[in-house]
Amino acid sequence: MSKSAYETKRDFSRTPEPRGGRKRAGKAPRFVIQKHDASTLHYDFRLEVGSVLKSWAVPRGPSTDPADKRLAVPTEDHPLDYADFEGVIPEGQYGGGTVLVWDCGPYENITEKHGRIVPLAKALADGHALVRLKGEKLTGGYALQRTGKKENGRWLLVKLDDAAADRRRNPVSTQPDSVLSGRSLQDIAAGEAKG
Repeated sequence: MSKSAYETKRDFSRTPEPRGGRKRAGKAPRFVIQKHDASTLHYDFRLEVGSVLKSWAVPRGPSTDPADKRLAVPTEDHPLDYADFEGVIPEGQYGGGTVLVWDCGPYENITEKHGRIVPLAKALADGHALVRLKGEKLTGGYALQRTGKKENGRWLLVKLDDAAADRRRNPVSTQPDSVLSGRSLQDIAAGEAKG
């Protein structure tokens, strides 16, 4: 889906979500994982690819255990400005609910074929991408793998078995708050700043 799909689903006179337009040149691409308390609580996993954030909704959130295969449902591309968005999306707006930045940081594309790095846009189009996250809560390699047919395929988000893998750690439950503001979903919903 294109950025225009993002724009057509939102009434910017009613939602505080960013409209887009920011460009980032010459910097390492970044990832963001936003915790989103909508009709159901989920985590939005986003990777900066070109001028957009490629996005997947991960119902159970990311794991640090390589044995966990987490469903990742593709959503529309989001503008780069969305990487810093925390706030309340009004009821009746697409994806309504409270959003916080659960983790973020730079990432590195580590997808290889025949000893060469595959551009991330191509790797995603082919249905298999590997990235190394350098976040505050998540680090190390993660795979995004499409299963089934391209148009109806499901995606899985899986932690690679590397030095950052930890079968005992569960950051989704032990580190619930924002890495940007330190606030909880409840703090954001109430409009409170954590002191």
